[in-house]
Amino acid sequence: MSANQSTPSRRILVTGASGLLGGAVAQLLRDKGHYVRTLQRRPFQGATDEILGSLLDRQAVARAVESMDAVIHLAAKVSFTGKWSDFVATNIVGTSILLDAAQSTGTKDFVFVSSPSVAHFGDSLSGAGAGVADPSRARGNYARSKAAAELNALAMDSADFRVTAIRPHVVWGPGDTQLVERVVQRAKAGRLPLLDHGAALIDTIYIDNAAASIVRGLERMDHAHGRALVVTNGEPRPVGELIAGICRAGGAPAPKLNVPGSLARAAGSVIEKLWLAAGSRNLVHDEPPMTRFLAEQLSTAHWFDQRETQEVLDWKPEVSIDEGLVALKHHYEHRVLS
Repeated sequence: MSANQSTPSRRILVTGASGLLGGAVAQLLRDKGHYVRTLQRRPFQGATDEILGSLLDRQAVARAVESMDAVIHLAAKVSFTGKWSDFVATNIVGTSILLDAAQSTGTKDFVFVSSPSVAHFGDSLSGAGAGVADPSRARGNYARSKAAAELNALAMDSADFRVTAIRPHVVWGPGDTQLVERVVQRAKAGRLPLLDHGAALIDTIYIDNAAASIVRGLERMDHAHGRALVVTNGEPRPVGELIAGICRAGGAPAPKLNVPGSLARAAGSVIEKLWLAAGSRNLVHDEPPMTRFLAEQLSTAHWFDQRETQEVLDWKPEVSIDEGLVALKHHYEHRVLS
């Protein structure tokens, strides 16, 4: 079956639809004619069947999975820093509650949206495969908790309850506050250095492609279940080049300050500890300016062989990085005009 061929309508639960990627996935499913129910903590604009609640609320989760054919699980605590217990609650315990509820009510398919960081242990990755998630070696509380949750999810894969893990790598696009907006704002404030001259080669994925790959994971469950697949645009670029492109799109100057990666990693460890000790509520921003994990991401190569992913999903990205940067520029121009 080709990626453009229609599929039978299904009843699908999407968690985390109030986020950029979750919202894009929910909308794409609707565009394909599926019935979509959403579960998240705050209202999702355009939702027709919406359940507000936490993944830790067993009653809300039970209502959410009732009569659903499939679940696409995106809700997670995403942060470069924070207490381990908070990550455990949402990313591990919450995922387990959702998995158990879906399996017990006869849901057929479960797509767990994960992250390549679950198998990134601080070293450079060049043309790598997905690798096996390893909570003991993953860097940072987010990656460790997602690794544990992914292993738990894939362990439940069976003929009657099919599970796949899709790992989008560095999702970005218009409306992105996790990466794009922080890059633009810090560049405008002169607080955005390059590490090791921005030479590290990295993969990313444009938002439309990320949403499409996740939906393809569900559509291709016969082939994808039991697997973990990294999805990217398949266009590795130096991180400095990508950051410069985002800055241009957002009307910000490209960063010129260079910091050695080794220094940034050491400083990130110290800053993260001080940040946690102070408590983010007492500070201006909700994320520290640097952590060891972030420094590793910005100073080490991490790009992935996409041949297995594209074969299993019978899919290729439709929007190139350059096309995505043009769309991002239009987004910022429209925001200024409005």
